[in-house]
Amino acid sequence: TLLVKIVLNGCLKTLTNFFIKKVLIMKKIIIFLLCTFFISHNFLFGRKTVIKMATLAPEGTPWHSLIAKMGQRWSEETNGNIKLRIYPGGIVGDERDMIRKMRIGQIHGAAISAEGLSEINPQYTYCFIPLFFQQYDDIDYVREQIKDDLISGADKNGFKVLTMVDVGWVYWFSTNKIITPNDLKNQKIWTWAGDYKTAKLWDEAGFNAIPLSVPDVHSSLQTGLVDAMAFPPLYVAANQYFGITSNMLNMKWGILTAALVIDNKIWNRINKKYQSKMIAVADEIGKEYQLNNRKEENEAVEAMKNYDLKVNNLSKKQLIEWNELVESMYPLIRGNIVNEEIFDRVIKMKKDLPSSKNQ
Repeated sequence: TLLVKIVLNGCLKTLTNFFIKKVLIMKKIIIFLLCTFFISHNFLFGRKTVIKMATLAPEGTPWHSLIAKMGQRWSEETNGNIKLRIYPGGIVGDERDMIRKMRIGQIHGAAISAEGLSEINPQYTYCFIPLFFQQYDDIDYVREQIKDDLISGADKNGFKVLTMVDVGWVYWFSTNKIITPNDLKNQKIWTWAGDYKTAKLWDEAGFNAIPLSVPDVHSSLQTGLVDAMAFPPLYVAANQYFGITSNMLNMKWGILTAALVIDNKIWNRINKKYQSKMIAVADEIGKEYQLNNRKEENEAVEAMKNYDLKVNNLSKKQLIEWNELVESMYPLIRGNIVNEEIFDRVIKMKKDLPSSKNQ
């Protein structure tokens, strides 16, 4: 009996020591896991984030200044936790290159026009209908009607839209004078590289389209590879294209819209309290830029006129000829240049546009 008691006591002590060791080991594991969680949480949501953002806008332009100002405000509003690094002037490539590089993580965001935006949501092609928009009130009205779809569609494809603005009215700038559609047919027209549908449409309509990336436009104008292009005056002035394309057709061919977008992969790593501040700053600065841009567009034209830019006006009859040409191209535009669904929606809005109600 004594021997049994001694054995049992020994077993109990062994078991007790075993369980004590197990408990201590478990405590260490729990502490380790908790420390790992908090370190990881701090790493993901507390560390400083550098956002690499690209744009075609050269340094010193209003669009570049907008992004730089936004980056400064982001840093201030997030106590230095968000830093913005800008790659201006198309140094990372054209807008399609920017979208591709965001998807593979080489850059995180971009300030891009509807040309690039259409790669992440085809509904952004709503502004590609020539001569449809003639007043800022009209573009504001249509954009407000489809705003939610524009943002949600981009989000589904992995991109957060921070703010949307218009960059300005698009006019034809050319080396030779353009008055009629036939004049344009005799030109070598620049179109976006990679936008083969637009180039094909121009060709089918009897025009000569030359697809090129935006960074190649200036050298192509110098060599005569292209001699006509549709751009906003502010962009033409900033890049000094007017020294070669010294003729401007005074007809609002279209409206160039743009947005600031960030890849959702990096956006979702940012603390939510910072996200709301970043969106508020982007929206505030975007509205400020748009207001200033609408005022400065005419100033840019006047400045270029001082350097021999010729602004060519149209008669009512000539304007009708242009409208008839565009409307005859609607079957080609719908589904090729402009997403079918958004084309139909925008055309139906024509009777409700502010300009239509004022007639």
